[in-house]
Amino acid sequence: MKEHPLRTTVVGSLPFPGWLEFACQHFEQFGEADRAELQEDAVIAAINDQVAAGLDVITDGEQTRLDFNLSFYGFLEGIELETSLPRRFGPPAHDQRGKHTVTGELCAPRGLGVVEEWQRLKRLAPAGPTLKASVPGPYTLSGRLIPNRQYPDRYALTEALLPIVRRELEALVEAGCTEITVDEPSMSCYAHREDTARLVDTFNRTVEAIAGRCRLSTHLCFGNYKGHPVGLRRYRAMFPAFLEMNVDELHVEMANREFAEIEIIEQIAERRDVAVGIIDVKSYYIETADDVVARVRLCLRYAAAERLSFAPDCGLSQTARWASRQKLKNMVEGVRRVREEQGSMLKA
Repeated sequence: MKEHPLRTTVVGSLPFPGWLEFACQHFEQFGEADRAELQEDAVIAAINDQVAAGLDVITDGEQTRLDFNLSFYGFLEGIELETSLPRRFGPPAHDQRGKHTVTGELCAPRGLGVVEEWQRLKRLAPAGPTLKASVPGPYTLSGRLIPNRQYPDRYALTEALLPIVRRELEALVEAGCTEITVDEPSMSCYAHREDTARLVDTFNRTVEAIAGRCRLSTHLCFGNYKGHPVGLRRYRAMFPAFLEMNVDELHVEMANREFAEIEIIEQIAERRDVAVGIIDVKSYYIETADDVVARVRLCLRYAAAERLSFAPDCGLSQTARWASRQKLKNMVEGVRRVREEQGSMLKA
């Protein structure tokens, strides 16, 4: 259950500090102890930014999901990591993300590294905020692998990755994690052309071992690599099918879409909690607290306060840190004002 109505939260990622970006480009120059220190310092910075903003729910900012051997694909055996980008020049876009070659049976004997992330967050975070971990789902992970004879299509790759993700989720819960987002943006990006019932079945089989054992959510967005979407930005294709996802909360992207289809949250709130993206991570317009107040009030026309949480549209990894800090601060302040309004109304 949520701690209180109108929670403020984040999807998962936060921007890297500039020094971490630089370090990632020169990773081979650092020793193992240096890298561990880099990771810890980056998580401390991410925690500090979120606590300073006053968020109810925080993450580690996904600061340790660096490239090289520390990416999720670096934990997988049976693949050969791509060594060069398919396109390096011209406008930034999703086609600059490389794909990895599958060379054998997919497995992850060391897990996916999220348990270690969670344990670090738990050790470094102050008392007060709820701590949340995020794990990419198997359908999304499959998108950067090239099918082969053993795994002839994306669904075959997904099925191979599914038990790997499921084991990581189980290990997280066993480690004491009480709030988890299973991040499956590819499902929402491609729902308009895929079998939604099949996507939902895949999702539910992924989370079946932890559903009911933690607060579970998923994030339905349209992509944010290099600040650009990739999917058809309409939620209608997903509903009502996605209401069958076995989660406590569904997160929807609204701010970047000028709150188109905001009425969909009424349908969601009949069966699930709903986290509404009210901060546009793709824009450098800094939403004011007054903007946030108006957006929260709009959401309250369609869903009860007990059902609502508020967050940025997507992770903030593609947004400059200075902008992310101010956006989060103003989001929390705006939600706080409405929360006080709601409290005054109840007392009247």
